[in-house]
Amino acid sequence: MISRRKVRERVLQALYAHALGGGDVGHVLETLIRPELEGDESAWLFGRQLLKRTIDRSQVADDLLKSHVDNWDLSRIALVDKLLLRLALCEFLYFEDIPPKVTINEAIDIGKRYSTDNSGGFINGILDAILAELKREGLLHKTGRGLIDTSDGWASSQ
Repeated sequence: MISRRKVRERVLQALYAHALGGGDVGHVLETLIRPELEGDESAWLFGRQLLKRTIDRSQVADDLLKSHVDNWDLSRIALVDKLLLRLALCEFLYFEDIPPKVTINEAIDIGKRYSTDNSGGFINGILDAILAELKREGLLHKTGRGLIDTSDGWASSQ
């Protein structure tokens, strides 16, 4: 069984290749995602959905990011950090079964591994702020076990 961390890392690599080279998402899926995840249907489905949704919804993510990076143009953010933030925001908004804390921790750890020394703190700060906004505006829809968080006053529907 392939871990979701490995899937996220592979999706980040595919997002990076797509950002630099453009081209067809199907080609990226077949050459960068499928070979690594073949044999684990669950990992393949998660990786495919995460890649496609992150690319398809990148403008939604960028709009959220713009409102939380004061005095910064998105083009000034390190590409890996920007891609990780998009990926995490996609998980927040479109993957109801993934707890936000898991998404944030994964993005921080992957950022520390693949980006700069300051990426973990930067990613954490941005995602915490956006998560608070999504909760406040009722835009975070999480379901399933382990998604209730009473420490900060919110609870998801079960």
